Amino acid sequence: MSETRSDPTTRVMAGLTTIRGHIRRRLLLTYRVDAGVAREVVPAPFRPQLVDGSAVAGVCMIALTELRPGWVRPRFGLSTENAAHRFAVEWDEGGVTRSGVYITGRHSSELVPVLGGGRLFPGVHRRARFDVEEGGGRFHVRMQARDAHVAADVQLTDDWGSSLFASVDDASDFYRAGAIGWSPRRGNRGVEALELSSTAWAVQAARVNDVSSSFFDGLPRGAAVIDSALVMRDIPVTWRSPDRPRP
Repeated sequence: MSETRSDPTTRVMAGLTTIRGHIRRRLLLTYRVDAGVAREVVPAPFRPQLVDGSAVAGVCMIALTELRPGWVRPRFGLSTENAAHRFAVEWDEGGVTRSGVYITGRHSSELVPVLGGGRLFPGVHRRARFDVEEGGGRFHVRMQARDAHVAADVQLTDDWGSSLFASVDDASDFYRAGAIGWSPRRGNRGVEALELSSTAWAVQAARVNDVSSSFFDGLPRGAAVIDSALVMRDIPVTWRSPDRPRP
């Protein structure tokens, strides 16, 4: 019996269905958004996931290291700064209600995600410049792109304040359950998904000293209000393309 071997191209493409990396720092900035406004932003078949009658949205600002295809060793990984504007959503799949996030836009500091996103792996990215200052548990992160900007100043704290989540654990569980991120394909030809998982999920509470987002600030006056922030640090993560039909 002859041995069948996959060619290098097949191996590369198979590896890109799984992406591994390390979160050096992740800021999860949560906004409470008017449900009616959120319904106008989120496309069918998704619908906003509501908490206490409000939609939950936000910005994920994440610094990654060791970013690589699943079969590549960590020492060959890429380091990037990234930002994503997102809405918590629900959809029906096989008679079951699922939850995740719909990502309206992704930005990255590096060319590899910009060139490869939506082609070699799910998730279209746009190029952006990031300025970061951090130390003593305080994080200043600014993102500037041609189509969007974000600036956040947050400080780690032992106190928790949120109108959406009663505790840090409640907020953590909400975000961990929404592991599947949907975003538009190139050319707006439907949507594509990436699912995040970690063997060492952990969050810390943070106080928002100041935040601005061209996306949320551009919604109707009063429709989006900053609610809370979480910080994740030094955590291994894996993204996979779910082997599932689109909703």
